[in-house]
Amino acid sequence: MAGTALVVGASGIVGSATAKLLVEQGWDVHGLARRPTAQDAVTGVAADLLDAAATKSALADLRPDAVFITTWLRQDNEAENIRVNAAMVRNLLDGLRPTEGPRHVALVTGLKHYLGPFEAYGKGALPQTPFREEQGRLEVENFYYAQEDEVFAAAARDGFTWSVHRPHTVIGKAVGNAMNMGTTLAVYATLCKETGRPFRFPGSAAQWESLTDMTDARQLARQLLWAATTPAAANEAFNIVNGDVFRWSWMWARIAAWFGVEPAPFDGTVQPLETQMADDAGLWRQIAAREGLAEPDLSRLASAWHTDADLGRPIEVVTDMSKSRRLGFTAYQPTDDAFFDLFAELRTERLIP
Repeated sequence: MAGTALVVGASGIVGSATAKLLVEQGWDVHGLARRPTAQDAVTGVAADLLDAAATKSALADLRPDAVFITTWLRQDNEAENIRVNAAMVRNLLDGLRPTEGPRHVALVTGLKHYLGPFEAYGKGALPQTPFREEQGRLEVENFYYAQEDEVFAAAARDGFTWSVHRPHTVIGKAVGNAMNMGTTLAVYATLCKETGRPFRFPGSAAQWESLTDMTDARQLARQLLWAATTPAAANEAFNIVNGDVFRWSWMWARIAAWFGVEPAPFDGTVQPLETQMADDAGLWRQIAAREGLAEPDLSRLASAWHTDADLGRPIEVVTDMSKSRRLGFTAYQPTDDAFFDLFAELRTERLIP
């Protein structure tokens, strides 16, 4: 059942994949961002969600059947993360009133629901893996919880259904994104090939040796659409991963082979990408100029800090998908193919040589 959709954060990794899928499925798609980018068959909506009045004005003529919230703003500490990101959700949902509002609102959060916010990430008492939705909230402040509470309150007030979606690390294309492991690894491999530096796994022994999973942005988009159009999925939270598991000891060699570099043996020490790539901005500009690449600014492609956080975790992270599977969501995406598809797209769009 197609309708009118509002994708919030439409220029990001998840938002752009969601908008693309909705267009393919015949929806009338509006993409909200502070600075909307051109997307095929998507009507841009420019709004700063921290400005309640401007948000309400930007949404005045829009009557979406479904709203997909795929954006957030990183702040210096969790208290500010909570204040800012809760306000963004509140201003958005308030801005869709008092006219007939959406029938469904989907919120994308993530596994920090189980692992804790950046300031306490992977520390303290954590739920047993695989993570399951019924494990609930940690006893720690978390902006994901604040975002959820804004959605729950607005749903109770305005009568729409909701869904919450918790991906693991997302693979997909976006420039200027704060959490972008796939492009970060593509840039890192390119730099290693250029300089002859070893292609070293930057993370922990636990991540190298343990099973893990990831989430293709296209897989997440499929679940978002499924939840918005499946009555049995209403008012539920869902984990969302690709459906396979792997070890980085296997995946690292797969990525190396795609780029034609030799993977360095892992010696058990953490060697963060933030340190390895600290002085590479100038080199990337040289590569971009020589190869005619579309983005010469390394900081807009690589988010080393976030990749380091994920690959440096001292614990196993695996996600259970049984809840949505039981309700009929059966989509599957091999993770190595997700990486390879992304790398090919980056090369086609001249973001990597």
